[in-house]
Amino acid sequence: MYYEDHGQGDAVLLLPGWGGSITDLNPLRQALGDGFRVIAADLPGCGRSEPRTYSADFYSQDARAYLALLDQLGVGAAHLVGFSDGGETALLTAALAPDRALSVVAWGAAGRVVEPVEGFGPLMRLLDEPTERLLPLAAYLAEAYGPYRAREMAAGWGGALRDIVAAGGDISLSLASAITCAVLLVIGSSDPYCPLAAVRELADAIPRSRLLELENVGHDVHLAAPGVLTTVVLDWLGDH
Repeated sequence: MYYEDHGQGDAVLLLPGWGGSITDLNPLRQALGDGFRVIAADLPGCGRSEPRTYSADFYSQDARAYLALLDQLGVGAAHLVGFSDGGETALLTAALAPDRALSVVAWGAAGRVVEPVEGFGPLMRLLDEPTERLLPLAAYLAEAYGPYRAREMAAGWGGALRDIVAAGGDISLSLASAITCAVLLVIGSSDPYCPLAAVRELADAIPRSRLLELENVGHDVHLAAPGVLTTVVLDWLGDH
């Protein structure tokens, strides 16, 4: 697993979304670096981390891998901050090991996998048959990883998500009551992947949660409104 560890203060484990890398979060990383120890880590199989195969329990695998990383770095507890799959993993980590989470901030995450209207086929065939909505992601993956690896990544990830939905869709929702730290869930009002109703259900299930909806923003809040997100995260961490 590739990670970078900089700064001093309370630890923040910063996790990007699937297919991306920690460089996607550079504005937030830089802002946090002034008062926190920022451990930015690529998801297994993404960024500069080693390739991996995906199974229906990959979120649990990833959460345990990050707990092992914190152990390796001598970090007892950290703020867990993540986007999309990084946010899902942050929430699950806090549920599996409540004493290791100082707080959680997640955007583009709902605690469960919601099947797209078109199903998972277009995602699994992303490099060859992308829908119009997925064209930017297909182009990014092909450039970042090369067509062959990108094709394998999309097929494996999409297939695992399909299997999770077949088993009920749960990631951390069923464990949400075990999360004892304060949690901030941020959702863009135009997010096509995380329905607001699903995020509200998760917020209701977490004992100490706050839901923040940002108007006229989609899934990639950190790209569409980086200044707003940075302010929100800094204010949150300053209070927790």
